[in-house]
Amino acid sequence: MALRCLVFDCDGVLLDSVPAKTQAFARLATPYGPEAEKRFVQFHQSHGGVSRYEKFAWFYREILGREITQAESQAFAEKFKTYCREELSRCREIRGAREVLERWHGQLPLYVCSGAPEAEQREVLSEHDLARYFDGIFGSPPEKALLLQNIVTRAGIAPKQTLMVGDATTDLDAARHAGTLFYGVGELLQGGDYPWSMDLTELSAYITQEQGQA
Repeated sequence: MALRCLVFDCDGVLLDSVPAKTQAFARLATPYGPEAEKRFVQFHQSHGGVSRYEKFAWFYREILGREITQAESQAFAEKFKTYCREELSRCREIRGAREVLERWHGQLPLYVCSGAPEAEQREVLSEHDLARYFDGIFGSPPEKALLLQNIVTRAGIAPKQTLMVGDATTDLDAARHAGTLFYGVGELLQGGDYPWSMDLTELSAYITQEQGQA
C-alpha cells in the first residue's frame, strides 16, 4: 500500500534541539550537585521522547528520595521552559528537513507527534517557520504511543499507510504500538530492521520508492 501520511517527531528529527534540552535538564539539577546533574542528564539521554514531567518525577524519586508534588513539578517545568527558550530559538534544522516538508506538503498529510507540550511545540516550530507545513501539531500529554494512535485515527488513514519518522526508541515503540511504518533518524537508531539515515536527506527518496512499489 502507498504511503498516505507522514508523522514526524520534532527534537532531533526536524530541529537539532536535543543539545539545548539536555543543557536545560543539566541546569535544573545543578543546584543539587554534580552527581545529581550527571545522573539526570544520563536518564534524560537514555529516555528520549519521554515526557519531561516523567523525568522530573524520576529526579525527585531517585535523586531526592521522595515523590514530586504538583507544585514542584510545575516549578521545574517553568524553569525548564525558561532555560530552553533562548537556545531553541537558535537551534538549527536537521539536514534535509525543510526540503522534505516542501516536497510533500500538499501531497500528503503531515503531522508532528512530540513528547514536548503541544503549545510549546507549536511556538518553536512557528519561530522556525515550519509550523505552516503541518496539518496538525500534537504534543504531550498523552504519552507518545497513544498520541500517535490518536493522530492515525484523526487522519482516517490506515496505520500501514502511515510513516512515523523518529530518532528515539520511544518513537519506534509508538510506531509498533500504533501499527505504523517507521523510519529511523540519527545514530541511536542505527542498525535496526527499518529504513534509517543520519538525517532527512534520504527520506524523500525512500517515500518516492515506497509510492512506486504500491
